[in-house]
Amino acid sequence: MLERVQTGRSVSWFCNTCSHDWQIAPPRVRFRSLEDLVARTGVNREELATLAEIGALNAFGYHRREALWQIEKAIRPAGELFEEGTGDRESFDSPDAAAPDSSRAGGAHDCPLAPMSPTERLVADYAGTHLTIGPHPMALRRQELSLRGVLRAIDLPRERDGRRIRIAGTVITRQRPGTAKGFVFLTLEDETGIANIIVRPDVFTRDRMVVLEEPFLLIEGRLQNQEGVTSVRAERCEGIAGVPVDIESHDFY
Repeated sequence: MLERVQTGRSVSWFCNTCSHDWQIAPPRVRFRSLEDLVARTGVNREELATLAEIGALNAFGYHRREALWQIEKAIRPAGELFEEGTGDRESFDSPDAAAPDSSRAGGAHDCPLAPMSPTERLVADYAGTHLTIGPHPMALRRQELSLRGVLRAIDLPRERDGRRIRIAGTVITRQRPGTAKGFVFLTLEDETGIANIIVRPDVFTRDRMVVLEEPFLLIEGRLQNQEGVTSVRAERCEGIAGVPVDIESHDFY
């Protein structure tokens, strides 16, 4: 039921029925340390390892490998005599609670493992989440690809219709509709966007294994740029060495 509410000179309407379904969101939970996270959530060793590998424990002052190093200490029972934080834990759920003190996490001297490289972080991101929270795989190859004349997806709308171009990216979809007379349609993704690729039946027959098996493709062909819609008619399909990540593409759905 709508109720008329007047405040000063302004008038608004209030839904009395909907208001009964509204709930106040619980306060954001903050953890003092990795040990506090384990004690309060019961997360297991495997789950902790995944969180460490994808960088979710960096807020405690660790880099990813250092967090992996600290996991065994965090999950090892210390006994009542050595347990920390036996006071009121609810106080740490307050949004006004102090942020975790990274100095308590220990420094790099506590861990003999070097931080992950950008490539290693990218591999860990895909292994743990099937996506990247950092650079796109193509961004790590962009300098080399540019030297080979490979355009970015964002460049295609500005190029002339009919121009012979090169484009590269991660294959995120493969489609072969039954009504398309043998044509295959690919979607490539790079760090700037997506590019639509049209593969003729004869090109697909010649490059079949490359098109179906390679997670990263370099396509050479003719650009179709008409009325703001761009696509590339492939003339040659080539697999390229990318980052060794497990790409989950949507194939022939």
